[in-house]
Amino acid sequence: MSDPLPLVDAHHHVWNLDHRPQPWLHEPGHEPIRRTFALDDLRASATRAVAGRRLAGTVLVQCVTSLDETREFLALADTDPLVGAVVGWADLTSPAIGNVLDELRAGPGGGWLRAVRHLVQGEPDPGWLQRPSVERGLRAVAERGLGYDVLIRDHQFNQAVGLAERVPELPLVLDHSGKPPIAKGELADWERDVRRLAAHPQVRCKVSGLVTEADHRTWTTDDIRPVWDILLAAFGADRLMFGSDWPVCVLAGGWNHWAATVEELLAGCSPAETSAVLAGTATGFYRLDSSQPKEGTPCS
Repeated sequence: MSDPLPLVDAHHHVWNLDHRPQPWLHEPGHEPIRRTFALDDLRASATRAVAGRRLAGTVLVQCVTSLDETREFLALADTDPLVGAVVGWADLTSPAIGNVLDELRAGPGGGWLRAVRHLVQGEPDPGWLQRPSVERGLRAVAERGLGYDVLIRDHQFNQAVGLAERVPELPLVLDHSGKPPIAKGELADWERDVRRLAAHPQVRCKVSGLVTEADHRTWTTDDIRPVWDILLAAFGADRLMFGSDWPVCVLAGGWNHWAATVEELLAGCSPAETSAVLAGTATGFYRLDSSQPKEGTPCS
């Protein structure tokens, strides 16, 4: 009997508020997720299949600017069979960034570090990604065979495009599709910029975080479809990857609701395209197929 087709969630978080505060959760509107979320909570939430596939692996993504959090995530990945890769945080501006990355990779679970991320969306400097210190840090990331998760808002695309032009050897993935302003319904500027970024072949894109850019209570698949159509045309299915942004997506319907929506969006795609979005692109970018086997069973 052949193995079931995999489903990879390329973007989710966990946090323990008794152990590590998450200051951003104190912003208005975040009350429903202002509690601890663990991997077992994800297992309990992610019960719906997408195109016949059930969750088989995930990419755990940093939440706060903390090396200790990254170390904890790597140790968690080393013991839990659901996590196949970690996107961690390190201070890209530090002259010692190379040593820091080497120490992370040499520590417990360090082999699961596959990319880094910084919360550029909160940086007021419109050229933060082009700062010499940051670019030096990102070159150190590339030299170690790691990728970079680009977290920007729709007005910050120039930074990402500039990075793609200046450091073409660095694999990039655009988190949350660059946060298109779905609730406003004004996609023209975002579409122009996402096509500019997609013109660089080293860039991938996460189909994630879209429901929290729409009206949290009233969004439908029809609100998401224009964004999906643009992403599919700009990147092609082989450069798109499914992500839930769980548990943030709880604010706008939750994991299963988003999974059902993605299945609707994929209805016109070929089996190969569906496979790319649901597993293949994330597996390639985060090298999930090179992960060492761990004891236990993934989410069923």
